[in-house]
Amino acid sequence: MTDPDRTAPARVLVLNGPNLNRLGTREPDVYGTGTLDDLRTELAGAAPEGVALELRQTNDEAELIGWLHEAVDTGSAVILNPAAFTHYSYALRDAAALVTKAGLTLIEVHLSNPHSREEFRHTSVISGVATGVIAGFGFGSYRLALARITGAL
Repeated sequence: MTDPDRTAPARVLVLNGPNLNRLGTREPDVYGTGTLDDLRTELAGAAPEGVALELRQTNDEAELIGWLHEAVDTGSAVILNPAAFTHYSYALRDAAALVTKAGLTLIEVHLSNPHSREEFRHTSVISGVATGVIAGFGFGSYRLALARITGAL
């Protein structure tokens, strides 16, 4: 359902944590065979006109935190796949909280369903400060997050 009173943000940061640069070759039975470039293309095709998407990936926790600070400073919505940082990075959690406390949307996404995997993956320190969480739908998790942010859901 579209909310006519909500306007799409001009900019959405799609931020990806460690090892996601290996998409397409890393455990394709879990993460699929699509690459980050495939995801970039898919999201660009799904973004409404006027919405600038910036898809980024890093294996560096500090860089990811800096990007969340940038989201606050620029008023950008965020789609965040924190990857392994999901389970233990309180520094990333605090940076994510800055985004939502600034009144911006931050949706935590995961390609797989962490709750159907190893027990250590069942806990997210990010979820409690995120606007919402979407997991288990592969690239569809990102598409659903983008639709929610841009008002298509």
